[in-house]
Amino acid sequence: MAAIYQAVYRRASSLSCRLHSTYVRKMRYLNELKEDDSLCRQAQTSGTFYLFHNLSPFLQKVGKKYLVPQLSAAEMKRILEKFKETEQWIEKSVLIGCSDEHIPRFALDLGALEKSVIESELKGSFTDLRKALFVVDEKDSPLLASAQSLLQWHDSHQYCSKTGQPTQKNVAGSKRVCHASGITYYPQMSPVVIILVSDGSRCLLARQPSFPQGMYTALSGFCDMGENVEETVQREVAEEVGLEVESLWYSASQHWPFPSSCLMIACHALVKAQQAEINMNSLELQEARWFGLEEIVEGLKRPPRSSKQDHGSFLPWFPPKQAIAHQLICEWVKQQTS
Repeated sequence: MAAIYQAVYRRASSLSCRLHSTYVRKMRYLNELKEDDSLCRQAQTSGTFYLFHNLSPFLQKVGKKYLVPQLSAAEMKRILEKFKETEQWIEKSVLIGCSDEHIPRFALDLGALEKSVIESELKGSFTDLRKALFVVDEKDSPLLASAQSLLQWHDSHQYCSKTGQPTQKNVAGSKRVCHASGITYYPQMSPVVIILVSDGSRCLLARQPSFPQGMYTALSGFCDMGENVEETVQREVAEEVGLEVESLWYSASQHWPFPSSCLMIACHALVKAQQAEINMNSLELQEARWFGLEEIVEGLKRPPRSSKQDHGSFLPWFPPKQAIAHQLICEWVKQQTS
């Protein structure tokens, strides 16, 4: 009788899997890996690994392209053996996703090992994440950003904030537990609004002293405790450029790993044209000004960091297409030309 029940259960499970989409099956599999340490440990023996060294991802240059290699578990074992390290190193990895074929993807930081030896062995280099995000394929950028954020979170949350005792991560790296207090810590993101302000015919862009020469982007700021998105947008625009928002609407969101793990919430905001005189907060911004449609269209064509003129000044250029600020600017152009 038990065998009959098992056969019925297997058929029902098989039917359920066929009925569910690839995406649903993948998400449920990832959830199982996060909750089941033994299953995740087993997945590490068949998964692929993205390598980091002190939070810088490993890239390989092929021609003019930068690729993000995925190392197999066997390749990881070979690298660790070369450094006379045990396979237990792999348990320091964190789960960052899986393919449609249910091949798990992990990220592992090898910061304690000699960087040059790894680079020579694998014929590539560890690259600063800010540069890497803009030179790799668009599908790889979000994966690198989320992997670095998760690795960074684990590095900075090794002790319980209540007891001071060490915390322990689960195998997947989806949480850390303080066994002394029973507190479970989960990775968190800080909400940040990014706002493209318009007066109807112009859009407002600004720059900070730390920006590359010539780069302008949309206003942005962290949400304060207790604020909703609308309140944050209104406050940030008032604080930074001295304007009152008349109306606003949501555009999209993006995970962004700088300065720490942030959720960028992109919005458009409209101010009254007759009350559009900028009163800039010089403590936060170096410059803020209005741009007309023609200047924006020209700026979008301009490659980053190539805007220096003969007399030393810089033509304006805007964040590359991987950044959500670029999407906001393109949406504004479309609104103006439609």
